[in-house]
Amino acid sequence: MIVTTARLSTPNGSKYIAQLCKHFARKVEVSCDDHRGHAALPSGPAEFSADAGGLTVRLEAADAKNLIQARFTIDVHLATFAHRENFLGLNWVVEGA
Repeated sequence: MIVTTARLSTPNGSKYIAQLCKHFARKVEVSCDDHRGHAALPSGPAEFSADAGGLTVRLEAADAKNLIQARFTIDVHLATFAHRENFLGLNWVVEGA
């Protein structure tokens, strides 16, 4: 299992969790509250957490192909939701690398 994380500095982390979970709920199982979210993406589970300073995303994937797909999925959706913040993508870090 490959695990990767990224952080977006924003005061809108909770808002983005709600938007991501609402969107993903159309196709996959999700759970969320004001500060945490989970989406069972086909490429692997996504975990979201928000605090006053930002949004943290944690992805798990079985292989590199699924990892790239999951990262792309999150980046594309955040590009839509966070466009007012000039979002250009997350800086993903592989845990243990």
